[in-house]
Amino acid sequence: MQDFWNQRYAANVIVYGKEPNGYFKSILDSLHPSSLLLPAEGEGRNAVYAASKGWDVTAFDYSAEAQLKANAFAAEKGVKMNYTVIDINQFIPEKKFDAIALIYVHLSGEERKDFHNKIANALAPGGILILEAFSKAQIHNASGGPKSLDQLYSTEILFKDFATLKMIELKEAEIILDEGPFHHGKANVIRLMAKK
Repeated sequence: MQDFWNQRYAANVIVYGKEPNGYFKSILDSLHPSSLLLPAEGEGRNAVYAASKGWDVTAFDYSAEAQLKANAFAAEKGVKMNYTVIDINQFIPEKKFDAIALIYVHLSGEERKDFHNKIANALAPGGILILEAFSKAQIHNASGGPKSLDQLYSTEILFKDFATLKMIELKEAEIILDEGPFHHGKANVIRLMAKK
């Protein structure tokens, strides 16, 4: 998996664009800047935006290539963040975060349940979870995402995974993605906002 992502990030000038994810931005802009965790952050588009708004950003990814790009992007924008390279299954939160965003973080089965449980536990009391991911209907689209139904989500799956949180929003939507060459075109997504 690490080799796949290193190759993707190394072979493309920009994979998912430099602008933050729209759903992430819309919620983040309504919150008071504090501590934010961004797993599977890729080239840093969301981390750099959040840092520019005063957030204390912790981010990580499988890919060292992604980290290089993210750190270069942060330097270009004059912002600081803490970005490490780690396998998602090895991640152990060392503190609680006031916000966590899972933007197109796709896992399957027990791996997904275990990781989502870690994420729910890593939220501070009153903390906000922001999630946008492809729904199972995305399997019919060519705009990005996993090609396995097991790695695509439903509202029911996410409601169960984050049952310890208070759901503020949980909905499926059809949108037009324009996030670089690998997220482009009609897409079926799930958007979730929840509070600890």
